[in-house]
Amino acid sequence: MSVRTYALLLAVIASVPSPVLADAAAGRAKSAACMTCHGPDGLSRIPNAPHIAGQPEAYLSEQLKAYRAGTRKDPMMTVIAKPLTDQDIANLAAWYSSIQVTATLPP
Repeated sequence: MSVRTYALLLAVIASVPSPVLADAAAGRAKSAACMTCHGPDGLSRIPNAPHIAGQPEAYLSEQLKAYRAGTRKDPMMTVIAKPLTDQDIANLAAWYSSIQVTATLPP
């Protein structure tokens, strides 16, 4: 491999963002602000807030990032998401996605 190719490869690798390792326990600790609307178990007790327990981790993460960036809008969620770091978002998504939810179909 030439020096030029090697340097280009290193530049590409350096430009790829490193993944954030999620910690569900840290997400649980950070979830106090979420509980008001989404419930202590991620199952909402109010009609205009969705259940977030058991949602896919990637979905939760993307939605929180969209609220933080302002590309998804909700007055309460914008305030809640604005100060979250990428690590906070990863941790919250890991926590809520780890909650097992079951469904019972009607007869």
